[in-house]
Amino acid sequence: MRNNLLIAVEKSSLREQPLQFAVGDSVDVHTRILEGNKERVQIFSGVVIARRGTGTSEMFTVRRIVQGEGVERNFPANSPKIAHIEVKRHARVRRAKLFYLRDRTGKATRLKERKAKPWEVQVSDSGK
Repeated sequence: MRNNLLIAVEKSSLREQPLQFAVGDSVDVHTRILEGNKERVQIFSGVVIARRGTGTSEMFTVRRIVQGEGVERNFPANSPKIAHIEVKRHARVRRAKLFYLRDRTGKATRLKERKAKPWEVQVSDSGK
């Protein structure tokens, strides 16, 4: 149970639109990078292997393979540095943390694809 005062203070730091992705999804994380006085967007693409925390302390971990070496990066979900997250593929997983992917290489790292959940489906008005 969290203190109501703490929840009220954190509410101003939360995103208006919560991020819509799940563990096992292949995502592109668009991150704002400051270089001197210029700002650019850098993309980190990989598989979400973990989500943890709530509120302003919510984090998620994305893993990818670069030149045969596994690279993981932790992102705060409510950070203003994250421009947006693009979900490329949904995977069917049976656990909340996919740390077992760290020990696997090659084809063993593939996850089965799943159909999109109801909130992930884009609704079009062309059916009228």
